[in-house]
Amino acid sequence: MTGLSRLGTLFALACTAGISLAGCGPLLLGTAGGAAVVASQERGLGGFVSDTEIRARINSLWLQHSIDMTNRIGLTVDQGRVLLTGRAADPQMRLDAVRLVWQVQGVTEVINEIQIDNGSSIVDTARDTWISTQIRSRITFDVDIRSQNYSIDTVDSVVYLMGVAKSQEELDSAIQHARSVPNVQRVVSYVRLLSNLQG
Repeated sequence: MTGLSRLGTLFALACTAGISLAGCGPLLLGTAGGAAVVASQERGLGGFVSDTEIRARINSLWLQHSIDMTNRIGLTVDQGRVLLTGRAADPQMRLDAVRLVWQVQGVTEVINEIQIDNGSSIVDTARDTWISTQIRSRITFDVDIRSQNYSIDTVDSVVYLMGVAKSQEELDSAIQHARSVPNVQRVVSYVRLLSNLQG
């Protein structure tokens, strides 16, 4: 199986499992076009495939444990680093989610930002989605930012950024865009600088 067909298979598996992947649409529209999108990310094709495998395995464990867990907890994987966000039903679900992530081969770090559900409403969820969408739009239209290198998660108006920045200036711009969106309470960055990864 070629690298591209393997990627397509993994993507199909991920999307079938209900995984929301940034860029899922373009990748499914055409393998060649999708490869171009993935290759433009700082982590490259190999890193993307590995992260996709990790994500699929975590989701599989979560599904076996509790469907509610997959619905409540957000999952972002970048070069083996796993960021967990969302609202757990109780402290035990929060612990179980982290425990299951560590069982997956390839996971190098778990960043636990899961909150315990405080009775958030559909309005709160819609607001968080709107915030993430606004930030994504702003960094996409900023020609000085490689927006495909960033993932954005918002929970209770707190924005979590993850990915790789080509420079500190680019990262500062991305954070400023996030802070400038109405209703954002706080921006938490887990973005790494490309220069630190190459050193």
